[in-house]
Amino acid sequence: MFYKVKVKDYIRLPPDRFTDDMNQGIVGEIKKKYAGYISKDLNMVIDVLSVEKVEEGVLIPGDGATYYDTTFYLLCFEPELHEVIHGRIKDIADFGAFIGIGPIDGMIHISQTMNDFVSFSKDKTLQGKDTKRSLRVNDRCVARIIAVSYKDIANPKLGLTMRQPGLGREDWIEEDLKK
Repeated sequence: MFYKVKVKDYIRLPPDRFTDDMNQGIVGEIKKKYAGYISKDLNMVIDVLSVEKVEEGVLIPGDGATYYDTTFYLLCFEPELHEVIHGRIKDIADFGAFIGIGPIDGMIHISQTMNDFVSFSKDKTLQGKDTKRSLRVNDRCVARIIAVSYKDIANPKLGLTMRQPGLGREDWIEEDLKK
């Protein structure tokens, strides 16, 4: 899920930014500090949406930069358990498929790709034994988040499933609705 998060922080504006428009310089420094930032509080920072307020700057002797008490909004992504997501298969391995869902990739274990016995072929395809359904790189799919791990905060992991009604490759969903 995407969230708009209000943050208040001291933003350091280095001397080489003094000739820039102040707001443009502040936004640039916020992006430098927060772009790609991952934490348990903010989750995954996508971008700076807007700057609400910039207080008067403070100089710290010996630094040369100005520090501004700034209030701004960030666009953050927080994957939530049981959330249904849309994505595209980025890679397939013998143990499952990787799906890109925007700012992060999730992994679908081979046992969670479809309600069938699934086999892996060397051309990076997962094939169902009875249904003959196949999953390939670049297929558009719908999946549900079943596990979120921040064990390694710099590299969060998402576990996904496509074994429930209304999930799977998009054309599978359409076929199932016609039945």
